[in-house]
Amino acid sequence: MHDTEIAIVGAGAAGLSLAYRLCAATGHDIPAITLIDAPRGPLRPPERTWCFWERPGGEFDAVTSGGWDTLRVRGTDGTPVTGSAAPLRYKMLRSPAFESFVNRRLDATPQVRRLTATVHDVCDLPHGALVRGTTAQGQPLALRARWVCDSRPLPRLPPARTTLLQHFRGWFLRADRPVFDPRVADLMDFRTVQPGHGLSFCYVLPSSPYEALVEYTEFSATVLDHAGYDRALRTYVNEQLGLEHVEVRRTEQGVIPMTDARFPRRAGPSVLRVGTAGGATRPSTGYTFAAIQRQAGAIAAAWHEQGKLLAPPAHSRRSLAMDAVLLRALGTGRVDGADFFTRLFGHVPLERLLRFLDGATRWDEDLRIGLHTPVAPMLRTTAELLWLRRRPSRGTAQRKA
Repeated sequence: MHDTEIAIVGAGAAGLSLAYRLCAATGHDIPAITLIDAPRGPLRPPERTWCFWERPGGEFDAVTSGGWDTLRVRGTDGTPVTGSAAPLRYKMLRSPAFESFVNRRLDATPQVRRLTATVHDVCDLPHGALVRGTTAQGQPLALRARWVCDSRPLPRLPPARTTLLQHFRGWFLRADRPVFDPRVADLMDFRTVQPGHGLSFCYVLPSSPYEALVEYTEFSATVLDHAGYDRALRTYVNEQLGLEHVEVRRTEQGVIPMTDARFPRRAGPSVLRVGTAGGATRPSTGYTFAAIQRQAGAIAAAWHEQGKLLAPPAHSRRSLAMDAVLLRALGTGRVDGADFFTRLFGHVPLERLLRFLDGATRWDEDLRIGLHTPVAPMLRTTAELLWLRRRPSRGTAQRKA
């Protein structure tokens, strides 16, 4: 006997998305779902901003906090490369708005039960799994489920050949004069101090002529302290945006490991790993939200069509192989990261490049895109990877600064 058909551990982007997909399919029976959220504190994800691209008219459009059809990249010398994303649109979604949207659906679905608890472990049972933990009231939790989808960060990253950190801090700011163009998003502005190995940039997502999210991002081996991020942001705001006085209304900060590790999609016959723990984060970019939606949709479709949960890969083998080469080339310093991305955006149609970053291009398109990269260093790195062994990594698969 099971207490629930499907237990979802974690109510962040992955857990909520999966519960939503299981409940949103029309014409199908909805299983009994128990969604287990961590108590308020360090185990619960902080407020986040997710960016992704898709065609206009997406199901979350009503709650997005911004959208742009025109994207711009600036090289280290400030030269702009501007392009249209059509027929795609670059979108920004804040986690509180997403959670409210999904919770309205879940609250109206009687098959969904919500629990607040700290989950200590998930172990296999014959024909199911057992979730053990402690409730918010301090009582022991022992929940039997036919299937468990676990979105908790892994205690340690799997072995890898290359691991970089994408670490960032963003200011939601208001300027004292109209300096932003709400029609244009600066996806990468490389007029920042570049690390020896890796890259750094700022991106600017304006919501009005006066307001924008300005975020400093770095791909490197080590993180900065709060003062280091704020210095980088202040320098960019002063020197590149020409603003001396801004009001910082909110901040966000985080660290995303970017690794060619192989993330196991199952922890047992009845236990799936989802979200970042299941490999949803794109190793070369850090983008995660769109892959989570694909992953959740595939899991829900398997349930409705076959009555069981499957663990589909979030990214294709070809995409992961290309990501491994890029990470190694950046990590060894063989390629200049700022020049690499500036060249790509300058020579590849923007819509095709966005599809490439989403793993949605054909092999012949990938080949044409590859010709606009530093071919010799990339080939050398490809050959090197054939002989390198994956070694144990340090740190969890998802970190907060």
